Amino acid sequence: MAVVRISNSLRPLVGGAAEVEVDAGDLGSVIRLLGADYPGLSERVLDEKGRLFGFVNVFVGEVECRTLDGLTTPIDPDSVIVIVPAVAGG
Repeated sequence: MAVVRISNSLRPLVGGAAEVEVDAGDLGSVIRLLGADYPGLSERVLDEKGRLFGFVNVFVGEVECRTLDGLTTPIDPDSVIVIVPAVAGG
């Protein structure tokens, strides 16, 4: 199964877990499955039209998904996915 690494800001939504395993064929399915298992997670990552928020970076391996195929990026069982919402401050 693919491993999703969860950033600190999203961990409260997944019971504090740093990583979650998911079995899905593409990145969109990964996020939808996470949202089904962990209410509130997909709403922090996807907008009302089901697109990634601009302030959320999602990496498959070391490549940001927008430079791949976005939410249709294929996910292999050995993929490592990292979800990183932007942090602002001053």
